[in-house]
Amino acid sequence: MKLYDYILSPSCYKVRLMAALTGVKLDTRPVDFHPGLEHRGPELLALNPAGSIPILEDGDLILTESSAILAYLAAKAAPEWLGSGSAEETARIQQWLSFSGRLTASLGGARLHEMLLRPGNIGALQAQGIAALRELEAGLVEQGLLGMRFLASDRPTIADIACFPYVALAPDGGVSLDPYPAIRLWSRALRSLDSFIEMPGIHRLHELKPEPVIEAGEA
Repeated sequence: MKLYDYILSPSCYKVRLMAALTGVKLDTRPVDFHPGLEHRGPELLALNPAGSIPILEDGDLILTESSAILAYLAAKAAPEWLGSGSAEETARIQQWLSFSGRLTASLGGARLHEMLLRPGNIGALQAQGIAALRELEAGLVEQGLLGMRFLASDRPTIADIACFPYVALAPDGGVSLDPYPAIRLWSRALRSLDSFIEMPGIHRLHELKPEPVIEAGEA
C-alpha cells in the first residue's frame, strides 16, 4: 500500500497511526504540501480531484477520505477496530467519525491559520473548536460513567483514531486542552496503546501535570 503523506498533516497521521496499531506496512510517498502545494499539482489531482491528502493507493483501489482509509486498514488487518458489530456500537462509531470532520474544520482550520497563515476568522474557528471539545468531553464523561474509556466501546475503535490528532494538536490553533480532564485521560489511554507512534508537534505538556480528576457532575 502506498500513502501519499505529509508528515505534519493530522489527517495523514491518522492513517500512519492506524497502520502502526494494526500492523499494516505502508510505503509513504512524501508530498510537498507546504510550501510547494504539490497536492494541487497535476499528478495528485489525477488521483484525487479534490486536491487533498491523504491518498491511499492499494493496487487499483484509491481512497481519499481519512475515515474510509481507517476503516479499510482495520477491515484488512484488525477488524476488532471496527467494533463489535452491534447496531448500537456501529452507530456510535459512525457518529464520531462524522464528528471528526467538525474537528478538522474548526481546530484544524485554527491550526492552519496560526501555523501556515491560512486565511480565516480565527475567533470563529477557535469558538467552533471549543464547542466541539465540550461535546467530546461530555461524550467521554458519559462513557466513563458506563465504565468505558473510549468513544464507542470499552476498547479503542477507528472512531478514537479519527478524532485524536486534531484534538491533540488543538494548542497549535490557540485552543487549550487544560479545561477537559476526560479528554486528557482519553489521550493518555490512546498513547499507552501498544505500537502507538508519535507525530511531530503533538503536545505532551498535559502529561507532566497530575492525573486529571473528573468531579461528580462535571461534563
